[in-house]
Amino acid sequence: MESAASIHPTAIVAPEARLDPTVRIGPYAIIEAGVQLGPHCVVGPYVLITGQTTIGAHNTFHAGCVIGDAPQDLKYRNEPTRLRIGDHNCFREQVTIHRANKVSEDTVIGSHNYFMAHCHVGHNARVGSQVIIANGALLAGHVLVEDRANVSGNCLVHQFVRVGTLALMQGGSAISQDLPPYTIARGDNGICGLNIIGLRRSGHSLEHRQELKQLYHLLFRGGGSPRAAAEAARAACTSPPGRHLLDFVATSKRGVCRDTRNYRLRNRSDEAETDL
Repeated sequence: MESAASIHPTAIVAPEARLDPTVRIGPYAIIEAGVQLGPHCVVGPYVLITGQTTIGAHNTFHAGCVIGDAPQDLKYRNEPTRLRIGDHNCFREQVTIHRANKVSEDTVIGSHNYFMAHCHVGHNARVGSQVIIANGALLAGHVLVEDRANVSGNCLVHQFVRVGTLALMQGGSAISQDLPPYTIARGDNGICGLNIIGLRRSGHSLEHRQELKQLYHLLFRGGGSPRAAAEAARAACTSPPGRHLLDFVATSKRGVCRDTRNYRLRNRSDEAETDL
């Protein structure tokens, strides 16, 4: 432990913990022996950081976070498993992030993510970068969340499910199947169009958005067999975002969320994906 770090006198920091001299540790926080904290991290009051947890630079942990605790897995036998966290992440109040359930695979958090109060990331999950996980959202074990996805409040993501890049889960939605990139999740395993606002904000061109709209209709509203729809979509695809969407769907092991077109037709206000 670096003696120059700013540590509140009520905090408990194991001598074996490795802290950058610029780290700040708040009152009643606990930092255990296997932890590494990078430059300019701020650990708030009553935070517990434990396990073999490696944390990069400029991360902020608000009151009551529990980071790197043991996985909620009955098969786990107290092995020295790991959690790796990148840079510039914000963990709000009472966020819980669990380390992996086996030594051959880590729980991994990327950079520039925002984890709102009371959300949870389970063991062996992988969260990319520039992701927002809102209040009360729950990611089960082995979940993959790609870059720039947005998981809204009180959403549920089943174990081994993938959430694609720039996908958006509406508040309270729940998925046990893969959520394709650029789409919006609604309800249980439903999608209701493209995340056009997210695509615009991320700088995708009008041509890319138009192609993604065409691919969405071919894949999810075409009415034919999944194989025929995939073949037609592949023939129409020319852009990198389009190829990513098709590859994501083609490699799904759990199946992908279904389109809720009939519900949308009864709610005409939800036509945002047609406004390119």
